Amino acid sequence: MKTGIYWQLFTTFFKIGAFTFGGGWAMISIIEKEIVDRHHWIEKEEFLDLLAIAQSLPGILAVNIATSIGDRLKGLKGGIAAALGTILPSFMIILAIAIFLTPETIKNSRVLSSIFMGIRPAVVALIIAPVISTAKAAKLRLTTIWIPAVAALTITLDLGVISNPVTWILLGGIGGYLHWALISRRKEI
Repeated sequence: MKTGIYWQLFTTFFKIGAFTFGGGWAMISIIEKEIVDRHHWIEKEEFLDLLAIAQSLPGILAVNIATSIGDRLKGLKGGIAAALGTILPSFMIILAIAIFLTPETIKNSRVLSSIFMGIRPAVVALIIAPVISTAKAAKLRLTTIWIPAVAALTITLDLGVISNPVTWILLGGIGGYLHWALISRRKEI
């Protein structure tokens, strides 16, 4: 039986949302494998472009990337199907936790505490993996690796205005435009 693209979008993002801990960054590598490698809905370069757009938008990264991909494939309805697929698992899990567990129950349960302690290292790995693959795909070299390193350091050290992520987004956009303008000007000469 052939299922529609809306159902495929919903179920794909529902599975990703249901089985990924750690938020949007932990989902990125799984989303890429599903969307680019398994379903071949978009190319890797387009995925990276949509990821950059999703990061720059306000809101939850996983929902933003799901909506962007759904919109890219099937417009507004595709975006809604993908977003609902991403949101519903978290909503249902949080609802179940709120109904059946209290913070004291989790804190006082050795089993639950152990489970959450075991999940932490896996989440770190799930977050680091897309950072490395995105850096490779963005073709970062030794001459450009200093940019994200300095940005991360200043944000971590909280050095005032320069520590604001919005500042780095604006600086990155201005720098990218200036780089493009310089290259365009060289081609004209």
